[in-house]
Amino acid sequence: MKIADKLATGCRFVSVEYFPPKERQDWPAFFKVVERLASLNPLFASVTYGAGGSNQDATLEIVTHMQQQLGLETMAHLTCVGAQADRLNRFLDDLSKAGIRNILALRGDPPLETPVEQLTESPFHFASDLVSFVGQSHPEMGVAVAAYPETHPEAISPEADLGYLKLKMDLGGAFAVTQLFFDNQLYFDFVKRAQGRGITKLIIPGILPVLNLKMIERIKQLSGAFIPPDFMAALEAADQRGGAAEVRKVGVAHARKQAEELLASGVQGVHLYTFNKAEAILELTEGLLP
Repeated sequence: MKIADKLATGCRFVSVEYFPPKERQDWPAFFKVVERLASLNPLFASVTYGAGGSNQDATLEIVTHMQQQLGLETMAHLTCVGAQADRLNRFLDDLSKAGIRNILALRGDPPLETPVEQLTESPFHFASDLVSFVGQSHPEMGVAVAAYPETHPEAISPEADLGYLKLKMDLGGAFAVTQLFFDNQLYFDFVKRAQGRGITKLIIPGILPVLNLKMIERIKQLSGAFIPPDFMAALEAADQRGGAAEVRKVGVAHARKQAEELLASGVQGVHLYTFNKAEAILELTEGLLP
């Protein structure tokens, strides 16, 4: 089933995102996490995908197991930079055969070893190229796209970034999922600006519970997300007070507060970046939805 059809019912929801283990020996532990979080009855579960398709086969196998064996509505991430149409078609064909009807269309970053000529010869340079391609080649697929409340780091301006989001939506993106953020006002302002540009489709907020201070450094490197000073101070005080365990409490509590405020404001649902940590997500969501 297309996720957009579920969203159209107006149901309140949580959805979750997983990161496939690099080593197959770690799959059993990974699937135990997925099974535990299936108790949340997530509207959908998304699974990330390596740059340039570096772990494409693993992603396909994992989402197939989640869809067919665990009964989860699964959304596979799909990156396109440097890709060729035949490879993308094969992956989309395999998803369709497995009963998976949803992808998150992303540009992605090419692996470091990718030859320059492979990038220039590829017809796919932006996520919008992939959205258009999927709509034409696999119309049975529901397509979601990414949105950036704090602006994509490579965008020349916030307005230009919104223009690309609108293009992705106009080409067939059914809804958007945002990059993580820690200040809800950033999301509220972003949605208001998006609506002002004529973007009317749902923009789902992405929430991440901070579980340790190392995660903060990685977040800064990967997304450059703004860390509110009071939140950062609380995390640092927690670390001095009791180390990682206290940091985790503060991080989960902050994410919980974000989710509560978003839902109370009328947002239909929240997307949770799990980092494959079941306990933190279960704590964050306990009693969150009726």
